[in-house]
This record gives sequence, C-alpha cells and structure tokens, in this order.
Amino acid sequence: MILSSLLLLFSNYKSNQDNYWAAREEMVKTQLQGRGITDPATLYAMLNVPRQEFVPEHLKQFAYMDRALPIGHGQTISQPYLVAFMTQTLGLRSSHNVLEIGTGSGYQAAVLSKIVDSVHTIEIVRALASSAGKKLADLGYSNINVKAGDGYHGWPSKAPFDAIMVTAGADTIPQPLIDQLKNGGKMVIPIGPAGGVRQLQLVVKKNDRIVTKNLLAVRFVPFTRDEKN
Repeated sequence: MILSSLLLLFSNYKSNQDNYWAAREEMVKTQLQGRGITDPATLYAMLNVPRQEFVPEHLKQFAYMDRALPIGHGQTISQPYLVAFMTQTLGLRSSHNVLEIGTGSGYQAAVLSKIVDSVHTIEIVRALASSAGKKLADLGYSNINVKAGDGYHGWPSKAPFDAIMVTAGADTIPQPLIDQLKNGGKMVIPIGPAGGVRQLQLVVKKNDRIVTKNLLAVRFVPFTRDEKN
C-alpha cells in the first residue's frame, strides 16, 4: 500500500525523466518489499536515489541487480537489500544527525540524506572521498558532508550522532564511535575476524551502557586504518 502510493505520486513524472525508473521500481518491489523491508522512509529513499549514478559506467546495466559491485580501489557498493536493511534498522527520523564510516561511492550517504537532516560521511581512500563528494554535489545532495580520513576516530566536531552506520568490517567496535553516539542512539556495524563472514550488529547506547544484537551474517571490505594515526 505504501509503495503503491509512492508510485502513484512519482511514476508518471519519473518514467519520462529516468530511464532506470522501471528497474528501480522492480528492485524496490522484489528485492526490498519482497524480503521484509517495510519502513516507508527507507522505501522512499531507495526508490528515489539513482543507484546507476554511483557505479562505474561499464557496470550501469547491473546497477539494480541484487549484488554488490566493484567501484575501484578494492572497494564495493553494497547490494541494494543490504543498504535498505541497514538503513531501516537504524530507525531514522527527519531530525537526525547521522555519521557514516566508509563513503565509498556515496550511494549509502545519498539514501540516508533522503531521510535525515544531515549526513557526515568519512572515507579513508582519498580518491573515493573526492569522487563521491563531487558526485553528491553534482546530484544536488546538499545535506551531506564528505571528509577524507580515518573513520576509527569518527567526527568529533559534528557529534553527537543519533545514528552511526559503518560500512566496513571491523574486529571490534571503535570506542570513539561509541563515545560520539547519543544516549538512545543506534549503530550498525559488521563485526568479526578479517577474511571471513562477519556479523552485522545493532548497537544501542542506553544510559552510557552498550547493548548489542547480531542481525545477520555479511561480507564487507575491511575497516582500514591510517597507520600514521
């Protein structure tokens, strides 16, 4: 019902303006709603962010397949379902201030920006930070700040955060990210040993106490560190 209303509102316009609209519509119906994504804000964002703009030119034809795709520098853009699942899990609101660790192509940040007030995203690979920042600006995402740097330390000057999303696999939860999360705030982060399957964890901060819950098994590129820090 929710998706049908969204489609009635946007489909006549979008179908004439966006050659990928039908593919994105099908992605939302089958890959997301068909697998338990029900949050209206998440569905809206996934329907209205052009994933094809965030993948290399020669891979655009695969943009709406249920798979991760390489974006260079040993990094990937996550499969649409995982992007939606992590977004929905955070329970985001329009007033929220969100931190993302691992900008990559900028796609996840774009999805978040459709829902929340502000997104601050950090990418350790400078070339990716630069290209993502330019892409997001060119596409008109004005509520996203991109920084090149070591995400382990978070972004203290923009804290505290209502939610934090980490899109790289870590061995343990970085303490600076816990410190920068608001009481009542949520974090999603893949945790586990390098080189294998990790557990996507939901981390909730309650009166400075941390409660974690394993959500599902995932594979992510590793959380890399700047050796100078």
